[in-house]
Amino acid sequence: MTYREAINYIHSIGWRGSKPGLTRIRELLSKLGNPQDDLKFVHVAGTNGKGSTCAMIESILRAAGYHTGLFISPYVYCFNERIQVDGQEIGDEELAELVDVIKPIAEAMEDLPTQFELITAAGMLYYKKKHCDIVVLEVGLGGELDSTNVIRTPEVAVITSIGLDHTAILGTSVIEIAMAKAGIMKEGGSVAICGRNREAMLVFQMKAEKVGANIYRPRYDSIEFKTRTDEKQVFSYASYDDLELPLAGTYQLDNAALAITVAQILQEKGWDIPEEAVRKGLANVRWPGRFDIIHREPTVLIDGSHNPQAIRVTMDTLRSVYGDKKIIFVTGVFADKDYRTMMTELTPLAKFFVATQPVGERGLDAETLAHTVEFMGRMPVKVEPVIADACAYAWENADKDDVICVIGSFSLVAPAREAFEKLFAAEKAD
Repeated sequence: MTYREAINYIHSIGWRGSKPGLTRIRELLSKLGNPQDDLKFVHVAGTNGKGSTCAMIESILRAAGYHTGLFISPYVYCFNERIQVDGQEIGDEELAELVDVIKPIAEAMEDLPTQFELITAAGMLYYKKKHCDIVVLEVGLGGELDSTNVIRTPEVAVITSIGLDHTAILGTSVIEIAMAKAGIMKEGGSVAICGRNREAMLVFQMKAEKVGANIYRPRYDSIEFKTRTDEKQVFSYASYDDLELPLAGTYQLDNAALAITVAQILQEKGWDIPEEAVRKGLANVRWPGRFDIIHREPTVLIDGSHNPQAIRVTMDTLRSVYGDKKIIFVTGVFADKDYRTMMTELTPLAKFFVATQPVGERGLDAETLAHTVEFMGRMPVKVEPVIADACAYAWENADKDDVICVIGSFSLVAPAREAFEKLFAAEKAD
């Protein structure tokens, strides 16, 4: 099987048989020899901040000298991002070989596995093959019934900030969503929790008492912000002075505090993570598509915020970095998101909008989005359904001191970057 054949096969599975439960992934992994049972994990769930927190934890562990695995979703630029070892994406041939192994076993199952279950199985096989010391494992959706929850008690379970997202699947209240996330807590385990939401925290405390898990929370009152640009920030936390973080979002300080808390728990469990590893890990972390500056004059940034809570904190960062400066927004959203509330957050800072449309059946059509923005913001909106055309319009109508922000969906990140890079190259050629 070639790499392209492997990718086509994975995508062809879609979400068939996607009723909730762990029976399929357990059966699949059992027939593959249960590779997950030979691995150690940091298991990360939450509504927002999962990916950034995973990246920070993995970077700290790698800086401490450990052989690390990282499992994330969704990917931003390339499918191979989903499965990484020591900061390197899985190779094309290696992925194809894994799918070759899994395919006949999966197809022989009476209840066929879902796409995400197949990817989870591939990751487990790869991390065992590479003899990873520890794997930072991001939940795909929810927690309790997510295929990643097939693992035994992790070294640390982590729950990032909680908000309303995927409500059609996880529930329409914070309590229902928190209950789904709390499902990653295991008997006698250690759990690091963001803890900013009181309703959610009550759910987590009840679950922890039920399974005998120990809860740890960051000391947010000990975060001391020092400086911030649109490319990095400096802060102190607990006993760590003047930490550097090359991620600009104001919310990233909370994520960093949570990652440091995880490192401290691991230290208590005997993992050798010196202060220098924490410093180096945070200073070297890379996480594309989150307040990601790709050009100057005009400034072009791409941000994958895709729900009201995430949009809100991104707006806080824009204000923190650029003050009251009006922003050119290129935005497209999925129809199943609370896009009306998302646009309400964006409109106060908008210079003008370009409405576009994510590729795929979930994408809200650009005309509908434009009408929503026009009604809420009382401003004209340019409609460009093709993301490349939307980027070109924003670029051609921006002054050198303007800020262009692509936002609304992770699915916009890769095509927007590609479109802008063509525009940059054309300008340079002229």
